[in-house]
Amino acid sequence: MNPQLDAARAYVAALLSHDGHSVPYAPDAVRYELGVKTGRSGNHLRRSLSRGPQFRVIRAIRDEQYRVDGDRVIADYVIDSGLFGRTLVTARVHETFLIPADDPRIHRIDANIRLVRR
Repeated sequence: MNPQLDAARAYVAALLSHDGHSVPYAPDAVRYELGVKTGRSGNHLRRSLSRGPQFRVIRAIRDEQYRVDGDRVIADYVIDSGLFGRTLVTARVHETFLIPADDPRIHRIDANIRLVRR
């Protein structure tokens, strides 16, 4: 087991489960999506995952791939989103997590999301 990988995988799993409390965030964790700050603390990120409407539409996560590069974990995966049992949007996600080996909590997330033509 790799605690850094476990932390990143917990985050991706929480996108679908909506259980932000299962994700090990550092108190000062931040998240950027396409360069825009979308998370300002561990507690803010935890609440967003648990209650954010932007995550409620996620129906499936697939094709997950992870790799560790020092204090960074790089995750690539595909998200299917939709409503009423129907997938309406598919997106390819590339996220880089800052998760120091000596403190295996998420300190920063940089996300790039690209829609996939259906």
